[in-house]
Amino acid sequence: MKPFAPIAALCLLAFASVSQAADPNLGRNLAATCANCHGTNGNAVKGSGMDALAGMEKAKILQKLADYKSGDKPASIMHQIAKGYTEAQLDLIAGYFAAQK
Repeated sequence: MKPFAPIAALCLLAFASVSQAADPNLGRNLAATCANCHGTNGNAVKGSGMDALAGMEKAKILQKLADYKSGDKPASIMHQIAKGYTEAQLDLIAGYFAAQK
């Protein structure tokens, strides 16, 4: 009976990672956290001083995020936010915003 627990745990872990990778809305869901500052779907309010992310080139968004994450670009909070995501998650977020209008 003891070998059953580790096998069950591995099966659950494998299922969790597959279900996350299969989520077609994961990029949108991750990007939703950006709405407070950058507006719904990356459409920042004009005159707010925030970058509009909607329609920005994916490579440019990824570079900005990498600069925040590494500390090369100074920020009040973006460096902390960017560090909270994996490279794969940042790629999904950048892809989502690049596809917006």
